[in-house]
Amino acid sequence: MLILFLLPLMLLIAVLIKFDSPGPVLFIQERVGARRCVHNGRMQWEVVTFPFYKFRSMVHGADQSMHQAQVAAFVDGHLEETKENTVKLVNDPRVTRVGHILRKTSLDELPQLFNVLKGDMSLVGPRPVPTYEAARYEPRHWQRLTALPGITGWWQVYGRGQVPFETMVTMDLEYIRSQSLWLDLKLLTLTIPAILSQRGAN
Repeated sequence: MLILFLLPLMLLIAVLIKFDSPGPVLFIQERVGARRCVHNGRMQWEVVTFPFYKFRSMVHGADQSMHQAQVAAFVDGHLEETKENTVKLVNDPRVTRVGHILRKTSLDELPQLFNVLKGDMSLVGPRPVPTYEAARYEPRHWQRLTALPGITGWWQVYGRGQVPFETMVTMDLEYIRSQSLWLDLKLLTLTIPAILSQRGAN
């Protein structure tokens, strides 16, 4: 229903991206998440990778090494003493003019509705992470992937990308322990003012 309702907006965004800079409309990246599976008659979570969709907000073919270095520092806790304690790069020179607007409004995330339709993600849950972030995880960090990944969640609403990595993991684990339909509806509702505040959006 959301895809049908938002389709005109998504088509407009696609046109603006094409006019703004050369390259594809979508940015597709391999992400790490989880899915339920049955093993020896028991339901359990299995770590999987899947193609993750976003509207392209950077120049086509942008060097990923800058973000990989930022992610490494974030996971290792080396950003906690700085004002830019976020997994996102601040003032990223690779971001296009339209890309700045998409990121500020989180409209670049809309194509993930197709990930939800495919069953890779849910509307609410821990964020799926790039493979190069998962590669730095310690065993305890993998617990945050024991749920279907989501477009929004506890961390996105209450942390909005501005809390240390260990706090993010704690918030995701708290969501997993408390997960319910009512909590999901609450987080979906609170996502709107969180986006409008533009806190943590780069």
